[in-house]
Amino acid sequence: MDSRKKEIILLVSLVFIFLIINYSFLDKSLEEFLSTDEYVNVTRIIDGDTIEVNENISVRLLGINSPERGEEYYNEAKEFLENKILKKKVKLKFGKNKFDKYKRILAYVYFENKNINLDLVENGFANYYFPSGKDIFYNDFVNSWGSCIDKEINLCEKSREKCSNCILLKEFDYKNDRIIFYNKCSFDCELTSWKIKDEGRKNFIFPEFVLGSYGEVEVIVGDEEDSEGILFWKNEDYVFTKSGDSLFLRDSEGKLVLWEKY
Repeated sequence: MDSRKKEIILLVSLVFIFLIINYSFLDKSLEEFLSTDEYVNVTRIIDGDTIEVNENISVRLLGINSPERGEEYYNEAKEFLENKILKKKVKLKFGKNKFDKYKRILAYVYFENKNINLDLVENGFANYYFPSGKDIFYNDFVNSWGSCIDKEINLCEKSREKCSNCILLKEFDYKNDRIIFYNKCSFDCELTSWKIKDEGRKNFIFPEFVLGSYGEVEVIVGDEEDSEGILFWKNEDYVFTKSGDSLFLRDSEGKLVLWEKY
């Protein structure tokens, strides 16, 4: 074997040994280079699904929607986040879109390896919310909501009104924003101030209305005048996102009567 070949073999061997020795370092460096996660400091809690990091950067928590100011559990959701992550260093994990239309960062927030967004849902301070379509975490959020339903806490607390066991969702035509409820009981049900809501901010509040025994009521998106057995969900072009959404029905006290996803 000539000296030139020996030099090449020696060089390759040295490089190979170097790679083995430094594999863990290189692997970690590569992971950090390829990762899109970011570590930030939480400086302010704006509400149950929005935080401020690094002094003035707004972050909207992905996969959830919490109550707005003035709604039940608004303060509790905000306090929950304050207790969990205020003044803490957290990891932001991004979805397919990093920003929303308001230029807020969209992220899953992790603290001590726990998804705080999921934590909010499981504890009944938010419902799951995927307006841009379901992602790889969708089932985790649905399961967390199911856990909340089992515990019947906060937003998942079941209605105790006698009519809560009477009202059934007979038809949910989300493609045409059309809903039919049926009263299976032998007595009339007062539905005044009951609320239908999607995963986001859209909601329909029943006007003064009584659903007779074994009767039906149809709720349709449109600006026409209400008529017998038909109520119109006004001031909306559409309600339910076609890529996936949910319907929540709550009584006049805000307690959960039923919900349905697709």
